[in-house]
Order: sequence, then structure tokens, then C-alpha cells
Amino acid sequence: MTWQATVDKTVTGLGYELVGCERSAAGLLRVTIDKLAEQALAGAVITVDDCERVTRQLQYVLEVEAVPYQRLEVSSPGLDRPLNKPADYERFAGQAVQIMLKVAFQGRKKYKGELSREGEGWRIAFADDHGVLQALDFQLDEVREACLVPAYDFKGRGRKAAPGAPADAAPGKTKKPAKRSNAKARQAVDDTAEDTDDKVEERS
Repeated sequence: MTWQATVDKTVTGLGYELVGCERSAAGLLRVTIDKLAEQALAGAVITVDDCERVTRQLQYVLEVEAVPYQRLEVSSPGLDRPLNKPADYERFAGQAVQIMLKVAFQGRKKYKGELSREGEGWRIAFADDHGVLQALDFQLDEVREACLVPAYDFKGRGRKAAPGAPADAAPGKTKKPAKRSNAKARQAVDDTAEDTDDKVEERS
């Protein structure tokens, strides 16, 4: 059993979700945990007690399994939680996310908007620089990294505009992007090349 599998088995055995784990060259073993989806929906969040519980159990298991490390750090994923596996995309469909593509499309790699399932792949709906709603279809193997976009409401006045909508869109009047997309026919371009492909569709 690998050290990653050992950490995963320990964390899930305690009733938590393993968001990610990494080991640095300096010997730091960093483990990120979260509540299970159904618990999170009920309002449960990771606390210091949760982190301490997982830390104690991991220290014991890693010693038994002779996994070398200098320091162990267990924490929550934070508001900008990363999306590392397919289950994360399923769990957070309908929420605002930011993705970075491995290869730029139409001169950019970063896209931010509302995540949704589209056929066998995924779609992110976003507003361009002119406030026009567009949609980008993608497969998970095209993504270098992805994370949730923290939602802040400092004024606390009613509902906010839906993710991907123009900043001045009225609540409840967000225009949804069309369901059809010709994204499958696109070709990847590098960071500087111009591309006339129309995977990113303009929404009227």
C-alpha cells in the first residue's frame, strides 16, 4: 500500500473526505480534509477538533506503516477548495468555479463561471468583458487545476446575481446559455496563437 493510499484509508475510515495530500522534499506531509457531501449540505464544517482527531490517527498509522515524514499538517480546504477528482465536479455542479486549462484556448487559460454537466463532459458559463454570457465546454483531462470561487456578500442585501452573470444582472433574471455547443470540434492553441474556433459561444 502506498503512503497516499494509507492516508486516504485512514481519513475516510474516520468519516471524512480526503481532498488532497502531498509530501514536500523538506519532509512536510500536508493533508486536506473535508466533511462528506451530505454533512456539508447540512451545514457541517471542518473544525480544529476534526483536524486534531485526524492528526492523532495519522500519526499512529504512519508510524505503524513506517511512512517517513518530518512534520504533519492537517487542515480544511478553505473557501477556494480545489477540485481534484470527478466526484468533486459532481458535488459542486451549479456553483462558481475557476479552471485553468493545460493548453490555452483563444489566447487564455483561465475561465471563471458556473459549473454544470454537459453530456459526457462539463461546461462553465461566464460573462465576457462586455457582459455577454458565453459557455466553454471541456473535459477533465483538459484541466490543469480547478477550484471553487469564494462567494462573499458584504452588504447582505438579498440574493446575489447567479455565478457567470454580468455584475449588474438582476437576481432571478440571469440569462442561461443555450444548451447546444459545438465545442467538440475545437482545436487547442498555444498562449500566443490566434484562433477563430467558436467553441466559446456568444449568447444573445
